[in-house]
Amino acid sequence: MNSIKHINNALKDLDKEVEAILQDMSLPMNEKDNRMLPILQQKRVLTQTLEDLTYLKNNPPKPNQACGISKHRKD
Repeated sequence: MNSIKHINNALKDLDKEVEAILQDMSLPMNEKDNRMLPILQQKRVLTQTLEDLTYLKNNPPKPNQACGISKHRKD
């Protein structure tokens, strides 16, 4: 699935952004927090999407049936 590859790449890019922010010694800690918060929120959404897509790839729904994603999620 191409979408799974794209999400994995996006997650890697977000990890690099977070690492760059953490290593920037010119930024005060509160500024680092402010910059990382939206990135970490994006990462959470992408991680959940990746888990959902992986579940659907491994457990495709039958025709005319609900996909069952809500049963799969733990949160």
